[in-house]
Amino acid sequence: MSDEKRARDLGIDIGALPPGPVDAITDVAGVRVGHTTLIEGDSVRTGVTVVLPHDGNPGSDPVFAGCHRLNGNGEMTGLEWIRESGLLTSPIALTNTFSVGVVRDELVATGLTSGLPVVGETFDGGLNDINGMHVRPEHLRTALEAARLSNEGAPVDEGAVGGGTGMICHDFKGGIGTASRVVTADAGGYTVGVLVQANHGRRERLRVNGVPVGERVTEAEVPLPVEQDWPVAGRARPDRRTEGSGSIIIIVATDAPLLPGQCDRLAQRAGFGVARTGGVGEHSSGDLILCFSTANRSLVVGESGPEGEHEVAVRMLSDAYITPLFDAVIDATEEAIVNALLAARTMEGHSGTAYALEGDTLLGAMNA
Repeated sequence: MSDEKRARDLGIDIGALPPGPVDAITDVAGVRVGHTTLIEGDSVRTGVTVVLPHDGNPGSDPVFAGCHRLNGNGEMTGLEWIRESGLLTSPIALTNTFSVGVVRDELVATGLTSGLPVVGETFDGGLNDINGMHVRPEHLRTALEAARLSNEGAPVDEGAVGGGTGMICHDFKGGIGTASRVVTADAGGYTVGVLVQANHGRRERLRVNGVPVGERVTEAEVPLPVEQDWPVAGRARPDRRTEGSGSIIIIVATDAPLLPGQCDRLAQRAGFGVARTGGVGEHSSGDLILCFSTANRSLVVGESGPEGEHEVAVRMLSDAYITPLFDAVIDATEEAIVNALLAARTMEGHSGTAYALEGDTLLGAMNA
């Protein structure tokens, strides 16, 4: 069994653009990520992941942002204000479906939001006792502190960590994944970083670099997720993962000077990365994408009363140079999903087992 856990370590290079130094969302200067992972007893498999857009207070120092929806059977709080204002005024937290409320409330208590915090979710109720409400306020604080204390440009833990702890992707163990791309100097030399919480997809549709690996990895090699409490022992429940129930949350960061409408466009293109790996945004899937740009800061300086500044100077990338960013976000999204799969290990949990896609198995399927 290979010890390598990332696509590039296995020689899987997706697209022509190079990655940043650590091939992660943290290659965008100032962006930091922290996790709290909860694995307790036989049934607790959950957690919280926090993404900080910069080292300041995004509540008082927001950045331009945009968003996109592939399928809306999911939740990310704060999106209406992002659509209205074009501003991200909060750290971003990711957790399980039933813990959005407690994480949102504690983000408000930190004082790092404008009062409309951004919290995304995917459902981990197969491996995690989701009804037990095991995520508590201190777990958000721990993830936030881990992000704050991390070094700039640090690698990001992937797989069954943080909000991705109990997630299942394309009928393999899933979770958190990340990747980045750097566009050419002629296109501005900008970095695009992506982080996913991958809990979506069907086995037979999985593609990696265009290869139909999901069709080639048999159930004999890697069993489908098994739910032990289903009346037929040892068999996968036929109406759950085989229909692609689940969701993916995608966070896109860039240092390119994008305005909110351009962030919307970049978020939309991340959906093509989901499609390239075989995701289709099924009826029961919640596929939500948030993109922010770190290039413009001090965007609220004019809100200081009648004596304050009335205009804010901003930078904007010419749309003539935005297509390379589309290439970057598509490739980074695809690789982030693959990295989430490769980093995750087989996990037993609340109602069954989700099996990992090992690197050797993936390479065998790609070379078959």
